[in-house]
Amino acid sequence: MSTRPTRGDFVAWRTVTTRWRDDDAYGHLNNATYYELFDTAVNAHLYEKTGLDIRALPQIGVVAETSCRYFREIGFPEPIETGLVVDKVGTTSVVYRIGLFQGDSDEAAAEGRFVHVYVDNTDPARRSTPIPDAIRAVVEPLLRPAGEAAHE
Repeated sequence: MSTRPTRGDFVAWRTVTTRWRDDDAYGHLNNATYYELFDTAVNAHLYEKTGLDIRALPQIGVVAETSCRYFREIGFPEPIETGLVVDKVGTTSVVYRIGLFQGDSDEAAAEGRFVHVYVDNTDPARRSTPIPDAIRAVVEPLLRPAGEAAHE
């Protein structure tokens, strides 16, 4: 996707507070914090929607890939709204996109890509395994092909 995402591109929302320590020496959100926000947006959604401790499932999602596109600076003290959408649900993996918004702008300040691959939590080799039904049930409603905006 080459265009800058907008609020209409995302399905599930969460507001997070920024902290003084999130800003770096240049006065904007540190790049590592963007990845923490992506991780929180995905896993908080899974926890809330399944009602399960996803860390204790026999199959767990491990991060196989992440990336971020930065469009404008954001930082403390304004809250950040995270938008979540799923681009693909496979047999063993889920591809998420997360938009970060701060202020009134309809355009994302940043967009992340986050890929979970499900593995057997009881297997020391962590072999890939099918996505648990409980997880599949809460990520499929987030599924939207790239570029297709929400019609709400």
